[in-house]
Amino acid sequence: MEQVERIDTVKQYNDWIGVDTLHPLVSVINFNEIPTVQHFRRYMGIYAVFMKNIKCGDIMYGCQPYDYEDGTLVFVSPGQVYGIDSKGKVTKPSGYALVFHPDLIAGTHLGKMIKDYSFFSYEVNEALHLSKKERETIADCFEKIAAEIDQNIDKHSKTLIVSNIELFLNYCMRFYDRQFITRGNVNKDILMRFEALLQDYFKSGKTQTLGLPSVAYCADMLHLSANYFGDLIKKETGHTALDFIQSRLIEEAKVKIFEVNMSFGEIAYQLGFKYQQHFTRLFKQKTGVTPNEYRSLN
Repeated sequence: MEQVERIDTVKQYNDWIGVDTLHPLVSVINFNEIPTVQHFRRYMGIYAVFMKNIKCGDIMYGCQPYDYEDGTLVFVSPGQVYGIDSKGKVTKPSGYALVFHPDLIAGTHLGKMIKDYSFFSYEVNEALHLSKKERETIADCFEKIAAEIDQNIDKHSKTLIVSNIELFLNYCMRFYDRQFITRGNVNKDILMRFEALLQDYFKSGKTQTLGLPSVAYCADMLHLSANYFGDLIKKETGHTALDFIQSRLIEEAKVKIFEVNMSFGEIAYQLGFKYQQHFTRLFKQKTGVTPNEYRSLN
């Protein structure tokens, strides 16, 4: 099995790529200044954002390959395995990389909010595809971060560097929102498949063997990361994926409640609840009445 080396510091990444380390916790690499890149796979203990302007090999994320398109941003968070397979060829890269250590943002506003940038947990095939104008904006962000790193380190350096990184990530959030909109047909297809998946889940009796359907299960069955799936459903419907699942669950419950020969315990079991009181609590939360009251009213 191929050995996966570790990149736990910014200096380790800089040394591998062949650039000087100007700041111990953050670096911007302009790939236009790097001569060549060959095959590599690394365990990343740091945050990294890569933008490549030309095709330079297939990205390997975990064990899956992804055909890297021009003008694509990929986000890597600590704990992920990342690499590029150039198929044995020496390639000339073009673009940028931003790498920063978690210690850089510790105790900052960005450090508290970093989990809100859910694209750090997207799969590589859910990368951000940039328009020409967006690429210019992102390149400008890279340059501004690099310019601040290039300054002599003083008491303002960390604040200004982190602020520029946060601005950069906020632009990425905006462009992802745009991507969800422009990929509307794809999103609607996923939504239809999501509905069909839930319908099959309830009809096939999976609730009794697997329990209640989870967001993670549905995302996996649709070949999406849980974060990307959740963001997509929220953008498309205005509700969370969990809300969508629970609404579908209540619809199934209402049908079964009309079957007066079924006890509420049996209904809860058939729907995948471990305990009847959990079913009763969710039903009242969603409808305003208990299952018994709903049966009486109807």
